[in-house]
Parts: sequence; structure tokens; C-alpha cells
Amino acid sequence: VQLQASGGGLVEAGGSLRLSCAASGRTFSSSAMAWFRQAPGKEREIVAGIRWSGITTYADSVKGRFTISRDNAKNTVYLQMNSLKPEDTAVYYCAATFSGIGQLIYPYEYGYWGQGTQVTVSS
Repeated sequence: VQLQASGGGLVEAGGSLRLSCAASGRTFSSSAMAWFRQAPGKEREIVAGIRWSGITTYADSVKGRFTISRDNAKNTVYLQMNSLKPEDTAVYYCAATFSGIGQLIYPYEYGYWGQGTQVTVSS
């Protein structure tokens, strides 16, 4: 599976961005997908995840502001980010797994990763 993330950039606090992650190489609809982020000096953390069933999971810090969705016809997962804050600044990675076991909120649970896209929120 190859994952290609895009959509990052520089935005002012309170603004919005939409990240996209295009997948290829395997049946996308049977995968669980997620967005993680990693800020300088910090560990990689879950932002949001979506299972093949459509069930979603969000980090407490982004609930109510971010929305993860998927379009199986386009083999793409999205992360709509609204009301962005400076603390959202990080490199954002999309990830995929074909295992439905586990909480699917830890990086080690995902076997496929995109290249990362930088999101910078200015105050």
C-alpha cells in the first residue's frame, strides 16, 4: 500500500485546512485509516482514525474541531481541520492497517505510512 498525503500549509489561528491521503495498491475499503501528528521534540500521537465500518475516533484535543472521513470510491481519506490553534502545528501523517484488532490509536498498530505533510498555525 502506498499513501500520499497532501494539503498541509501555513494558516492563521482560527483558520481551516483539509488534508487528503490517497491510497493505492490494495483494497482500500477494508482498511482502517488514521491521521497522526508529530511536533518537534514530541512523540507521534493519534489525531483521528476511521475504521472500514465508518466508526471514528478522535483525540480529545481535536474533538469538535477536526473531522475524519473517507471516500472508498476515490481511495482517499480526509481530515478537515477547523478552528486551528498554534498547538496543532506538527507534521501530519496518514496511516493504514488491514487489522481490525486493537484500539487502533497507537503508531505501532499501523503498517503503512504516508510521507507526512507540514501544518503550521500562526498565532
